[in-house]
Amino acid sequence: MATLLYRLGRFAFRRRHFTALFWVALLALAGIGAAGAPVAGNTSFSIPGTEAQKAFDVLEERFPGASADGATARVVFKAPAGEKMTDAGNKAIVRDTVEELSDGSEVARVTDPYQGGGVSRDGTVAYASVSYQVSGMELEESSRDSLEDAAEGARDAGLTVEIGGDALQAVPETGATEIIGIGVAAVVLVITFGSLVAAGLPLLTALIGVGIGVAGITALASTLELGSTTSILATMIGLAVGIDYALFIVSRYRAELAEGREREDAAGRAVGTAGSAVVFAGLTVVIALVGLSVVNIPMLTKMGIAAAVTVALAVLIALTMVPALLGYAGRRVRAAGEKGKRRGREAREDEEKGNGTAKEKAQRPNMGTRWARFVVRRPVAVLLLGVVGLGAAAIPASSLELGLPDDGSQPTSTTQRRAYDLLSEGFGPGFNGPLVVVVDAKNSDDPDAVFRQTGDDIKALDDVVSVSPAAPNKAGDTATITVVPDSKPSSVATEDLVHDIRDAGTGVKADTGADVLVTGATAMNIDVSQKLNDALVPYLTLVVGLAFLLLIVVFRSILVPLKAALGFLLSVMAALGAVVAVFQWGWLSGLMGVEETGPVMSMMPIFMVGVVFGLAMDYEVFLVTRMREAYVHGEKPDEAVVTGFRHGARVVSAAAVIMMAVFAGFIGSSESMVKMIGFGLAIAVFFDAFVVRMAIVPAVLALLGKKAWWLPKWLDRALPNVDVEGEGLRTEGDADTGEKGGSPDDRDLARV
Repeated sequence: MATLLYRLGRFAFRRRHFTALFWVALLALAGIGAAGAPVAGNTSFSIPGTEAQKAFDVLEERFPGASADGATARVVFKAPAGEKMTDAGNKAIVRDTVEELSDGSEVARVTDPYQGGGVSRDGTVAYASVSYQVSGMELEESSRDSLEDAAEGARDAGLTVEIGGDALQAVPETGATEIIGIGVAAVVLVITFGSLVAAGLPLLTALIGVGIGVAGITALASTLELGSTTSILATMIGLAVGIDYALFIVSRYRAELAEGREREDAAGRAVGTAGSAVVFAGLTVVIALVGLSVVNIPMLTKMGIAAAVTVALAVLIALTMVPALLGYAGRRVRAAGEKGKRRGREAREDEEKGNGTAKEKAQRPNMGTRWARFVVRRPVAVLLLGVVGLGAAAIPASSLELGLPDDGSQPTSTTQRRAYDLLSEGFGPGFNGPLVVVVDAKNSDDPDAVFRQTGDDIKALDDVVSVSPAAPNKAGDTATITVVPDSKPSSVATEDLVHDIRDAGTGVKADTGADVLVTGATAMNIDVSQKLNDALVPYLTLVVGLAFLLLIVVFRSILVPLKAALGFLLSVMAALGAVVAVFQWGWLSGLMGVEETGPVMSMMPIFMVGVVFGLAMDYEVFLVTRMREAYVHGEKPDEAVVTGFRHGARVVSAAAVIMMAVFAGFIGSSESMVKMIGFGLAIAVFFDAFVVRMAIVPAVLALLGKKAWWLPKWLDRALPNVDVEGEGLRTEGDADTGEKGGSPDDRDLARV
């Protein structure tokens, strides 16, 4: 592989005009497609095979035209202080609003608060329910405008009016912190390379890759029903890995220049060595993201595949566009250590003048070398400190509660959240998450008796505020019963109530043969959460297992991949603990902009497992391949650890800080899911890069010694030799290397 990538790097460097034109043209085509595409909507959390979805299907079949999966809105009215919604003047305002809402072309029906029991007991709050014929993703913008205009008219008449439901779902905003994250990345790159040109290359190539990926997602959003958060998450992950991968290539290029190689040869060798690490690191990320499809949740599958395509683009751009831009940059990207060489010359001059301090300073090893030597001397203490620290951070994860966000998790500045609070105030917290019980009595002898029995059984359950009379269909064989819980939708008590109703339905089925199904947004969220919980272990086994096999091929070792996987589990558990502490317990919630604490988003654990594992392997591959490269060329195990840190610690640290800055930039998003994922990934990268890879990994390798690189001979013969360390380049190119021109073999490769 190293030889193939070497040729690719030299080709891209030499044919830089063609390479750059190709990527710019692809970006332009994707941009044109995105410009003519409709705005992405919001995907639902529905999944096939769940009871809630089965109930929706029954409603579609037995209640034709009911639009069971159509968008809904609740227009909530509150009377001015000292007045009630039952006052004649306020009644007239509400009825005018209801009449105006009924005129919409996509509106299926509107309920009058005064005819449907939509007025609170104290008379201060009322609501009108609006049902649409299409889903929230398909709803026309004109329908949303009409909804807001009707509410504004009632406000002008003196009422407080807010709108809840999924009809007003908006594209989430990320805020200025995303730009700040990119700015931090730029500063880190400038400090790392000491050059504006060298620092600009990773940013430019990452932005091109993300631009192509996001524009492609936007262009296909309507066709593939991609949600608005899909492009945000693709941006988050693609930008982070795009900068990191380009950073790895540019760093190795500067190191090759420092060894005296010509620029074209240095570009080829950078792609052949660091590029090999980039390919395998990117492959682990892609495996983790595509593996999300095993959960069998369409929204999560689409998010994972879209992000995986963006990562694949980042890999291809790092292997081709980066060497092409290095060709354009020429001497403006200098060899690594040029400043150090100048300091060395100054030190020698000072030594001649009798100043020995400058010489000692010039010869002082870098921080990565000093840290690695410290860890090698005290591996047990460093290992224990790292493991205990991560274990302590993971303690909050033991109280993890999972759920899906609703209007109650929205910022208080939104009309959806204010409507949620008004309904809780007037009707109780459970009113925001009513449960719809579907009773399918088609196979029963007396459907009406079944409907009554089901309603009575539900009334006898705990945490129930009200149970509506059964509403049968025209055929009289199926009915719906609305149940209002006493607790808010995302609470554990409401989840228990859903299970209790289903248990009661099992008894009804045994007695009468009728099916009792629980659905509605709250029940659907509970089912999705359960589906995610059930899929976590199989997903973890699949992804970690495949990546473990891949790393065996890369490192030609059993213990190194095993150590990598165990270290990842430590970091992801610690990160989950931090997420629980902030978003569930409320620690530092004000600093993070978390206005409402509650259950952690149910897809957070499985999403973190997928993404963090892939990103963690970036640092593992880049750092440890340097160690193996030194080991296979004759260095002792401890020396190889130090060598790996001497060459890779600065780059890996910079890459981690950049990735943390990019992820942290999304904490400013208005979407609670994006905010939580941004924080979770940022803290996970911190734990994995600076605790696991920088402390635990060298400590374990120092303790294992030569055993770390052990591989059974039969397995060694069976595995393909992918040559991530670039050994093929050394044997082919170094034997006859001239002063700067490279070997004849190198020159032959350049002509391929």
